[in-house]
Amino acid sequence: MPAPERLTASGLEAAAPALAGLLLDAVRGGASVGFPAGLTPEAATAWWRGRAPAVAEGRLLVWSAGETGRPTGTVSLALEQLPNGAHRAEVSKLLVHSGARGRGLGRALLAVAERAAAAHGRTLLLLDTETGSGAEHLYRSAGWTPLGTVPGYATDPGGTLRGSTFFFKHLATGP
Repeated sequence: MPAPERLTASGLEAAAPALAGLLLDAVRGGASVGFPAGLTPEAATAWWRGRAPAVAEGRLLVWSAGETGRPTGTVSLALEQLPNGAHRAEVSKLLVHSGARGRGLGRALLAVAERAAAAHGRTLLLLDTETGSGAEHLYRSAGWTPLGTVPGYATDPGGTLRGSTFFFKHLATGP
């Protein structure tokens, strides 16, 4: 398994069509990742390209795993910008292609995000995922602590409201 590569803003723009394929695979598989079933390749590509300014500003870190032009996984880390939140970050869009699941890629991507957060001085990580999903099991087994579940938090691609479980993880003991 090739090591995940951190993308620059221009790298993200170039990789956007391939990353769109990962997003489409997740949506077609029923994952509640923020998009409806009718998501088009053009809209998914535009969404990824829309994240490039945040990457250029250093507010968002994005990794891609797999061969160039054929990623099998991705993860993003949003670094909190408010002064009172400089110790925290949010893990988002951890996606593994349906054909590559069960081989440890999701865990490897999560570990990359955790190491990067620590390298940026972040000691608290947050994320949310659909309650009862395979991702929820991954986060629990990776040492994340469930904070709580919000029923009907987001819709799945078919439009059905689903609960989301929120997690946190301390990377180091604070003062």
